Amino acid sequence: MRELLILLVSLSFLVSCKKGKTVEPLPQEDKAAKQMLQGVWINEDEAAVVLRAKGDTIFFADSTSQPVFFQIIRDTLFLHDANEVRYPILKQASHLFIFKNQNGDVIRLVKSKDPNDVEVFEAIKRPVSLNQNQLIKRDTVIQREGERYHCYVQINPTTYKVIKSVYTDDGVAVDNVYHDNIIHVSIFHGASRIFSSDFRKQDFSNKVPKEILRQSILSDMILQKVDAEGFQYISSICIPDSPTSYQVEVTISYEGKLTMNVR
Repeated sequence: MRELLILLVSLSFLVSCKKGKTVEPLPQEDKAAKQMLQGVWINEDEAAVVLRAKGDTIFFADSTSQPVFFQIIRDTLFLHDANEVRYPILKQASHLFIFKNQNGDVIRLVKSKDPNDVEVFEAIKRPVSLNQNQLIKRDTVIQREGERYHCYVQINPTTYKVIKSVYTDDGVAVDNVYHDNIIHVSIFHGASRIFSSDFRKQDFSNKVPKEILRQSILSDMILQKVDAEGFQYISSICIPDSPTSYQVEVTISYEGKLTMNVR
């Protein structure tokens, strides 16, 4: 009986707490504003096609930019790509859309009246990667101190995506898609295999800063020289379409031991 009384008192306390607590409602998406944004929009100053809103997705007039899920909540445009980005809406009408980009610039878009403008987006079936996705093979025969060595490199394109955030001419953040590589290296001394391994960009995590590595692709491994220490390759870890890159020396000894140093 005592246990039942304690239980009833506890339940009564919980109910009273819930009644006294005000739950803040979640902000609701402005469905009317989203519907108003549907269609093709052009830059008012340059008369260039910029984007198309279709359903819950914004498509950009650029085959390298990822389509992005969007919402309009409380006079703010939300783009949900790799990083959520918000743009204050200054004015919206059926024919006009004015907002501020991340630099604080005011962007004025007007809805296209030309039905042919939609063909810009219909021609873009999906975002394309900017690297060529080519299989590359290199065979090099080395003669050293009367011994014959065969060095083999193969660059294998993969489907592993590397996302790089960039900005359009209107200051809108979009994601460009690239594909990483796996590079295979083999070294033979006559018929004997000294070394054979696949290299991925993660293998260089101790030599390249994490933030750089995340946006980079393993671009190439080139045999630079062969000396008393072994076979020296230069590995290029690059951020696509950027001057930022890391050159890592990979040395493979005649016994097949591996060492790395940043140039």
